[in-house]
Amino acid sequence: MIVTVTPNPSLDRAIALDGPLETGEVQRATGDRQDAGGKGINVSRALAAAGLDTVALFPAAMTDPFIRLVEGSGVAARAVPVAGRVRSNITLVDPTGTTTKVNLPGDASVASAAELLVTEIVEASAGTSWLVLAGSLPPGLGDDFFARVTRTVRKRWGADAPLIAIDTSGGPLRGAVEAHPDLIKPNGEELAELLGEEPGDDAEHPAVALERARRLVPERVGAALVTLGSRGALYVDADTALFAPAPKITVRSTVGAGDSSLAGFLIADGGDPADRLASAVAYGAAAASLPGTQTPTPADASMLVTVTDWTAGPPAGL
Repeated sequence: MIVTVTPNPSLDRAIALDGPLETGEVQRATGDRQDAGGKGINVSRALAAAGLDTVALFPAAMTDPFIRLVEGSGVAARAVPVAGRVRSNITLVDPTGTTTKVNLPGDASVASAAELLVTEIVEASAGTSWLVLAGSLPPGLGDDFFARVTRTVRKRWGADAPLIAIDTSGGPLRGAVEAHPDLIKPNGEELAELLGEEPGDDAEHPAVALERARRLVPERVGAALVTLGSRGALYVDADTALFAPAPKITVRSTVGAGDSSLAGFLIADGGDPADRLASAVAYGAAAASLPGTQTPTPADASMLVTVTDWTAGPPAGL
């Protein structure tokens, strides 16, 4: 069982444009789709599509139709009651796959239910293999929230506590690493920012990302899965460094690709690190080749991915 937590869920609406986005102009759409979203929920959707047991935990009013939308996607939902409603996010996608996102800040009432949210997460973690804490935080919850959850879960369950994966950015990611999570899943820019550096044009360069990841692993985090967009991804733990280039695809939407990469990693959890990285890259590429935040299936992700051992460092001249 894998439990995902999405403190700031969203109703994701993806709108396909008939041409490049032109600000200030009337633009026609060629189609749209609506999905229950938020990073943790996206992960659970991919896990469920692969046949894994998963529960998506998130705050929502008990009358919010969002709950039914999550369940309609095939995911078991565990809603923590709050006063407000789930926010909406809008993604505009042009024919080249370039995306423009408008994300609302989220439900401020979640902060007043923080104690209940932590309690529900701890209870849901009983007997699970992984706990995924993912996405942005709603107003007022505090950047230390994921670290607080991590410490509370470990204190309650001790040696039986699940492994904890973090997929967030900015202040919440900086706060989360204070509790030494088992896995973080930043992209190249988020990794640089976590170290207090300007990302720069080379943020997604695999060798640069490897150097940065090694400054975090294992002293501050157990392992790092670093997604690098069209370049592929890295996996770094205390003993291993691996790189896998992304397969060539036609990009339709990059929204949720990182979430699918984390799901792919978890889907292959029984394999060795190379198997898990290959699965992560395949799932991320599959998600980018699908419209909106459509969930990739194992069939979508059945593409060949080559993994190279970089434990001794990247190839000379890279």
